[in-house]
Amino acid sequence: MKHVVRFAILIAIVAAIGDVFWQWGFCRFYVEPGYMAIVTAKNGDDLAPDQILAKKGQKGIQEDVLGEGRHFLNPIFYDHTIRQAINISPGKVGVVTAKVGQKLAEGAFLAEKGQKGIWRRVLGPGRYRINPYGYQVDIVSALSIPTGYAGVITSLSGEQVAEGEFAGPNQKGVRRAILQPGLYYVNPREYQVDVLEIGVNQVSLIGKQGGAVITKANIAPQNAAIAALQSEVLDEQRSKRMDYMKKSADLFTGRSASQPAPAVAQGTYQPTSAQELERKSLDQMQQDYLLGDSMATLGIAQFVEFPSRDGFQISLDMTVEFELAPDKIAWLFRTYGDLPAVVDKIILPQISSVTRNKGSEYRAKDFIVGEGREKFQNDLTQALAKTLGQKNILVHNALIRHAEVPQQILDPIQQASLAVEQDLTNKERQNTAKTQAELNTEISMIAQRGEQVGQETEKLKAEIKADQEKQMATIQAEAIKQVAEIRKETAGIQADTMRILSKAEADAIRLVQGEMAKGLQLKATAFGDPQAYALNEFATKLNPKMRINILHTGEGTLWTDLKTAGMAELGGAAVLKQPGK
Repeated sequence: MKHVVRFAILIAIVAAIGDVFWQWGFCRFYVEPGYMAIVTAKNGDDLAPDQILAKKGQKGIQEDVLGEGRHFLNPIFYDHTIRQAINISPGKVGVVTAKVGQKLAEGAFLAEKGQKGIWRRVLGPGRYRINPYGYQVDIVSALSIPTGYAGVITSLSGEQVAEGEFAGPNQKGVRRAILQPGLYYVNPREYQVDVLEIGVNQVSLIGKQGGAVITKANIAPQNAAIAALQSEVLDEQRSKRMDYMKKSADLFTGRSASQPAPAVAQGTYQPTSAQELERKSLDQMQQDYLLGDSMATLGIAQFVEFPSRDGFQISLDMTVEFELAPDKIAWLFRTYGDLPAVVDKIILPQISSVTRNKGSEYRAKDFIVGEGREKFQNDLTQALAKTLGQKNILVHNALIRHAEVPQQILDPIQQASLAVEQDLTNKERQNTAKTQAELNTEISMIAQRGEQVGQETEKLKAEIKADQEKQMATIQAEAIKQVAEIRKETAGIQADTMRILSKAEADAIRLVQGEMAKGLQLKATAFGDPQAYALNEFATKLNPKMRINILHTGEGTLWTDLKTAGMAELGGAAVLKQPGK
């Protein structure tokens, strides 16, 4: 029994080691970052007839893919293929077309996730692991609307909106809301976005040579990637406009010279211009589209011509500055189309009509004389602003650069104008000569007056100098006088001070000495004997440290002499007045 258990354990260990060896040696594979593994099952249930990707337990390409990392699959039952994951860089979007899923409803072509068809939702920048056998991802550029432009949105899916109405949710047509400048991740299969200029544009008509629509310059952004995206948007805009221009040129080519072109002022159309437009290739037209750095122009084979009030044909070179109302951009696009269509269908017909109506009120002479042409220009600007304003187009100016008048009326008017101008010139010359003579007289008077003023100035300077010197002398004398008076007053004060001080000193001495004398007199009176007072004073004035020694000697000595002189008694008296001596 023990041998059986040991054998079973050994078999289990060998099986485990074999399984590890099999898994790590034959079943293991690694998916690097940025890649994915597509798994194909060799066994399982068969797929449905219209099924492309297999679910778990079915045979075929599995719907789910394996991401980066280490994986283990039995090669007997599964096969795998390594594919690069889908990378969508910034500024790009991925449009997904699903080959698997539920079928769409009749008439629908945009699908939600889980349905077959073009997904409504787009993939933004990032990395995605989507099975390429069941899904197709087309990477396209995101929409970047440049500064100075607006994006008009046209919904391509849904129920068709009624004519003249804006599209709402789940409706097909032009939407009322517009896109402001910026970056948008828009599904190009769901929405079409056309950019139109916001700002002042020009329509220039140059006689019978045709004209041009000059659009605003594009403001290049600092970011190179954004600039590239905006360039794509503007290139698409130019391509659409070139197509419109070529179709318009084809229409002009099929017309006879006597037929007026649509939206053209009444006049003789030059077929050579249309023929030239026809001969131009699309590439050449696109080259002609660019003027300068980023200013664009659209050529138009139209001109302005009308009869004046006195029956002469007038041809004008003119420029109309207009602006599409920003809040009406969507309405204009829905109603008329892009900018060339707006110009062709609205602006040029109104320029033609208004110019013809207003121009017929003026004589040919008025288009030559400055005042008449200025008045016509102001009337034309006001009339165009009112008429096109009702179409949501703002007109800023209508500028008349040149008026071509028939030669038979131009020459007499010019000669008459020249004569008038010559007469005015001669009169002005006379006035100039008269003014020059008066000027010369005034100049001589000015010189004479200048000399007179110079003399008067010198005299005035001398008088001022003398007056200043006189005032200075007076001030100095007054100052000396004041100084002398101050010195006099100071001397008197000093004398009074000395007298008072002397008197005070004398009085002090007299009082002190008098009091001292009175004191001595009182002392003498108190002693009653002048000799006693004198002895007292003598004793008082003696040095307290003085000592008296009495020596007895014989006759004929110093003591004898003192006695003879009368000093013995004085000495004896002094001795007697000192007790203990």
